[in-house]
Amino acid sequence: MAKEEYVVVWAPTKAGENFIKLLKFKGIKVAGITNSQMGKSRLEELGIEHCILADTSHPNTWNLPPFPVGRVYLFESSLTLCCRYIQMCRSWTRKPIFVITTSINPRLVYKGLGAKYVIYSHSGDVAFLADKSALLE
Repeated sequence: MAKEEYVVVWAPTKAGENFIKLLKFKGIKVAGITNSQMGKSRLEELGIEHCILADTSHPNTWNLPPFPVGRVYLFESSLTLCCRYIQMCRSWTRKPIFVITTSINPRLVYKGLGAKYVIYSHSGDVAFLADKSALLE
């Protein structure tokens, strides 16, 4: 039997933190990704067991995590960082990568790098993405 996959979330925004809380409430295994110690501490405060502390400036350090990766949700706060996380995570999973953004402009950039869905949300409320049946596909 295969290990249950983790949903990976980059949550530098309040919307991302709320999404993590929702996933955890629904009993979904969540891993967080960040590039700073402060971000790692914030993820740990949210109850994340597996925190991936990534060096986003060195692609040769983007190793596969020690757990199976399923879907990836990236809450954009920086175009550059979001692009790097897409590149990093694309090699970890064949499942969809979602980018949640408040900007319409970078949609094609994100899709070109491997994001399956780019969701524009001014409020950041994307609770519909946490439907467990959708996470299993």
